[in-house]
Amino acid sequence: MAFYSKDEIAKAKQIDLYTYLKNKNPDELVYFSRDTYTTKEHDSLKISNGMWYWFSKGIGGKSALDYLIQVKDYSFTEAMAEVLGYSNEPIKNNYTEKKKEYIELVLPIKNENNNRVISYLISRGIDEDIIKECIDKDLIYESKENHNAVFVGYDMNYNPKFGCIRGTNKTRYMHDCYGSNKAFSFKLESSNKENDSVHLFESAIDLLSYATIINMNNKNYHDENLLSLAGVYQPSKNILDSKLPISLALFLYNNKNINKIYLHLDNDQAGRLATEGLKNSIKNIYEVIDEPPQFGKDFNDYLCHLKGIKFINYERGKEHER
Repeated sequence: MAFYSKDEIAKAKQIDLYTYLKNKNPDELVYFSRDTYTTKEHDSLKISNGMWYWFSKGIGGKSALDYLIQVKDYSFTEAMAEVLGYSNEPIKNNYTEKKKEYIELVLPIKNENNNRVISYLISRGIDEDIIKECIDKDLIYESKENHNAVFVGYDMNYNPKFGCIRGTNKTRYMHDCYGSNKAFSFKLESSNKENDSVHLFESAIDLLSYATIINMNNKNYHDENLLSLAGVYQPSKNILDSKLPISLALFLYNNKNINKIYLHLDNDQAGRLATEGLKNSIKNIYEVIDEPPQFGKDFNDYLCHLKGIKFINYERGKEHER
């Protein structure tokens, strides 16, 4: 077994991925934009400013050593030998794609009408035209049992892959449907394919609230990419090691023209921590703008404030009048 000193390990960790590939395998480097490169093998793996991030997998690092261990599945000693160029044990690449068990999405049965869901969302200040347009596109519907609101996310072929349920009465109820894949969370995509930005929210309600605010300002929400993270994003305990939410990673992978990301997360401690985690994950590759709501905890609070709506929020475990 090869043995490496602390100095050798420190030396290996100083070699960034761009430098390693430029010297060891230059054909693997593919120019992307500005100071950013990707690889021939993985076009969602971006290299910029001494760091790399594999967006489709939500992993990244600073060194070539990290890349060989996390992406190529080398052992530590194999990676050290590859980076430093010597070893007393053979190098082998035993990377294999890990297969995940497929779980079919189970969505609640649709009610014959959506009257309660429409009434509920209007009571939260959301524009009725936006609600009805989402219903027409099967993005929102009312469940037959309990008359809950169901928000649906789709893949590129418009097959449902994600569903979240929100109670429409005074009972606090929020739940993802069985088999939901958060990579395909609820979103409204821009009709303008040249749009180079995306707006992030914790929930579908916040997303719809922001879309309403856009229309209130005499603009068109169809011009924007609006993406829900399907819940509170949990950054790593070490903020600098935070990974990208899978819904954002997939969106960026499918929309390579995006270079600007707006963060509209909550004004509470969890939302601020999530914001810092996200900023540290992507700030070296994308322009990141932090725009929390100007009033209240979230964008629905802010919308209700703008409209002068008094909404009793039972979802937070107690009555909270906006």
